[in-house]
Amino acid sequence: MIDARGLSCPIPVVMVQKEVKKNSPDELQVKVDSMVCVENISRYAHLQKYEVSYEEQDGEYIITLKK
Repeated sequence: MIDARGLSCPIPVVMVQKEVKKNSPDELQVKVDSMVCVENISRYAHLQKYEVSYEEQDGEYIITLKK
């Protein structure tokens, strides 16, 4: 799981890009605390052919990317 809480975009997206390029995971979870990050990571993930879902808990979001 990538913990990108407290970081402003584009840093969380860059963290996801590095992980996808390095390991090409079938599933990846990312924890963020901004809906803007959810939207930007989702946009990138769709371009990489991942299905995206997320859930909100106490103002934080867990995004799940699946191939």
